[in-house]
Amino acid sequence: MADPVSAQRFEKLVLPHMNSAFNVARWLAHNDQDAQDVVQEAYLRAFRFFGGFRGEDARPWLLSIVRNTFYTWHQQNRGHAADTTMFEEDMHSLETKTAERDDSPEAMLIRIQSRKRVHDALRSLRPEYREVIVLRELEELSYKEIAAVVGIPMGTVMSRLGRGRQQLAALLAPTDQEA
Repeated sequence: MADPVSAQRFEKLVLPHMNSAFNVARWLAHNDQDAQDVVQEAYLRAFRFFGGFRGEDARPWLLSIVRNTFYTWHQQNRGHAADTTMFEEDMHSLETKTAERDDSPEAMLIRIQSRKRVHDALRSLRPEYREVIVLRELEELSYKEIAAVVGIPMGTVMSRLGRGRQQLAALLAPTDQEA
């Protein structure tokens, strides 16, 4: 794929989706460093095989490559990768939150704790539920696009979303201590 027209088309269709690719990789890998490695490898694969891409919407195609790259990477690095806890800059940046909203410290703390609770609940879901929820709710892919990315029938996408949402709701339900 050395011709300049293909390189320009790749830049136009695939590069704008880097944030989505990183977001999906981060949810699968559970930390930023591994997600960066996965996205880098996925983009190399996407560039290498871009000549076979047909269509105008490269996002589902790219996210499928990211997902497959992660699972390949995970198998190769199982036991070698440190199980590190991701530092979520947006949750720890109080200065940014204060600049964006003129909330009280208590309101800011509640929002940060709520976000952490949702992230922890998502992380605790089985991978097949977590990935479809991330693709649908965070990346806003259609059921059809999710089916293409994950490589499963659309009915299975809907089933996994339903079960994942139920488990997420149960995990986020107020406990007796919170009531």
